[in-house]
Amino acid sequence: MQILLGLVILILIFAVVSTLLLTGKADENYGSSTKRNTTNLTLIYVVIIFIALVALAVYIWLM
Repeated sequence: MQILLGLVILILIFAVVSTLLLTGKADENYGSSTKRNTTNLTLIYVVIIFIALVALAVYIWLM
């Protein structure tokens, strides 16, 4: 359990640092490519939610 908690904290720290680094970069074409950006973001959310549900199922199954 300690290993899993450490892994979660490590991923959280990585996510926060990555987000802060990416927020400094501006995309000049963001307004003109809204449809593509929305599609990509939706796809990312679908994949992440699917992975999270699989991870939750594995966690519940192993407990």
